[in-house]
Amino acid sequence: MKIILVFLILSQSVLASNDWGQNGHRSVGETAERYLKSKVKNKIDRILNGQSLADASTYADEIKSDDEYDKYKPWHYANIPFDKTYAETEKNPEGDIVFGIQECIEKLKAGVLNEKEEQFYLKMLIHLVGDMHQPLHFGLKEDRGANDFKVKWFNQPTNMHRVWDTQMIESYTMSYSELADNLPKLNREEVKSIKSGSLLDWVEENRELTREVYSSASANENLSYRYMYEWFDVLKMQINKAGIRLAVILNDIYA
Repeated sequence: MKIILVFLILSQSVLASNDWGQNGHRSVGETAERYLKSKVKNKIDRILNGQSLADASTYADEIKSDDEYDKYKPWHYANIPFDKTYAETEKNPEGDIVFGIQECIEKLKAGVLNEKEEQFYLKMLIHLVGDMHQPLHFGLKEDRGANDFKVKWFNQPTNMHRVWDTQMIESYTMSYSELADNLPKLNREEVKSIKSGSLLDWVEENRELTREVYSSASANENLSYRYMYEWFDVLKMQINKAGIRLAVILNDIYA
């Protein structure tokens, strides 16, 4: 039993470096596929050589270990003070998550990319739309998006960013497809509402949640079953929104 617990703790530590964790991103990709138009899905299948959106969704984290792609690391987040909107904030000259999404959309829409480039920007887009819906990717600069907001998760030292990226999802102990199957069931009006608005509207909606998450715990607090009960449904809804909105973007690009 002790060996199993140690393995689980080590597994969580490894996965914690991935934004949304692997299962979170894959659930976003799986959800998006369910909202793609048929002809769009066929185009994407050809571009990705049959690779699913779920499988492609972790690519942008996997390339972080390659120095050749260092310039894309700032694309995973944007640090914004609570009292400012994204539009009002001084932008990172190296880019940020909003810039990254806009850049991917622009390049994919232009229709001038070669096969390798199109795969790259499509995989980046799939990942970044997922990241955008993890609220602590719009966290504060001074604590590195809550990476320095230290808490405990079931008595194990961690931080708020990691709790939201990985540890709540891992505690759910479901595969990404099971997680996607168990996201909140939405009616037509709810889906329509999620689809509505612009990219910047979605950013500010997510930032409202960012502020709530920051106030949901105190430094060094031990988070466990109660926190999971209060916040995991919110996290699942974020995955749902990310998948639906990713499909909106892809349907617009490839329709």
